Amino acid sequence: MSDLTSLVSATSATLARIAADFTPAVFASSLAAEDMVLTDLILKAKLPIGIFSLETGRLHPETLAMLDKVKATYGYEIALYRPQPEAVEAYVAQNGLNAFYDSIEMRRECCRIRKVEPLGRALAGNKAWVTGQRRAQSATRAELHVQEDDAAHGMIKFNPLADWSEQDVWDYIRANNVPYNALHDQGYPSIGCAPCTRAIEPGEDVRAGRWWWENPDSKECGLHLVDGKLVRIKSVAA
Repeated sequence: MSDLTSLVSATSATLARIAADFTPAVFASSLAAEDMVLTDLILKAKLPIGIFSLETGRLHPETLAMLDKVKATYGYEIALYRPQPEAVEAYVAQNGLNAFYDSIEMRRECCRIRKVEPLGRALAGNKAWVTGQRRAQSATRAELHVQEDDAAHGMIKFNPLADWSEQDVWDYIRANNVPYNALHDQGYPSIGCAPCTRAIEPGEDVRAGRWWWENPDSKECGLHLVDGKLVRIKSVAA
């Protein structure tokens, strides 16, 4: 059994356990490569795990195009959660459209409005949520566990791809003809909002293109923060 086969088997077992023991559960997809692996595994197995994405209003056209690709490939429509229009308007009116470049505080406030608040609505009423985070993605994720207790949202959080490498992700995508974001072919291994993501240079960290003007240890949008601080959620034994 190859390493990838073993990883797929373990990840599929984790997803099946989520579907069996933690319903209702939802998967938060950024529509990037890792999340397309999980989308493929969830939908092909017909698991009762809902898939949603945060439509921040500042996504790349290539990212939005993934919604149609998923529908065409799997016959599945990903649910979209958008920021509150009045909150976006107030932020822009007070600070300017691109104030997130001015300070970490301004950037995190933009992320809170466009991503964190909609995430809260998307997770409400569920027992568990699933992410495509991987341990190898960045220093802020080095302690990532497959299963965690997310006290901030009052539920269990699963990172089924925690043990996967970048190579594993792409080997799976190619072997299974999984659709993926065209930006990945343009030097974007990690994709967020368009103004806050750039292509990376050879040898750079895979998340170097996210909020590239900030210190590496602050590069989280807040979806995985508690009280404004990055907290590695305590592992829960499977």
